[in-house]
Amino acid sequence: LPQRLASLAASAQEETWQSRQQLQAQRQEMARLQEELGRARQDGERWASALQRAQREALEREATRGAEQARQQELIRDMKGRLLELLREKDALWQKTEGIDSPVPSSVPRDPGLCARCHKDFRLLSRRYSCRWDGGERGLAPARCGEGSALTSCSLCRLCQGKVCHTCSVDMGKHGRCCLICYQQRHPQAT
Repeated sequence: LPQRLASLAASAQEETWQSRQQLQAQRQEMARLQEELGRARQDGERWASALQRAQREALEREATRGAEQARQQELIRDMKGRLLELLREKDALWQKTEGIDSPVPSSVPRDPGLCARCHKDFRLLSRRYSCRWDGGERGLAPARCGEGSALTSCSLCRLCQGKVCHTCSVDMGKHGRCCLICYQQRHPQAT
């Protein structure tokens, strides 16, 4: 019996020692986990503040970009307005210096892809000629308005056919080609 009691006491002491060892290990594990939890909380707070800072910077950049776009659009609008003013001034000055009348609307709409006389389609290999009826010093130029001539440059501009094909144009030598109407108006004996 005393031997049995001694063995029971020894086994109880052994179990107590093992329990203390396990408790010590669990306490150490708990301390380690609490330390990791603290670091994770600090990381979470740091990431949350970084995210808030990034969002704030993105909103500021977006606001700056929107203001810059609005400023650029206003600048473009101002530049277009100024360009239109300059073009109007240029046209007014050009008309003053050249004595050009305002264009008279044509009764026949002109298609730039067709011959103005025979309505032939200009293709890749077909030639188109702009009427170059301008004789200059050789006396081939039309009389100016008010010079007493029945045929004036103003009336001729209204009759001129513009772009014509090879068949509907007349060769004027070094002066180029002109449309048949301009040539016939200047040379009535040719008709």
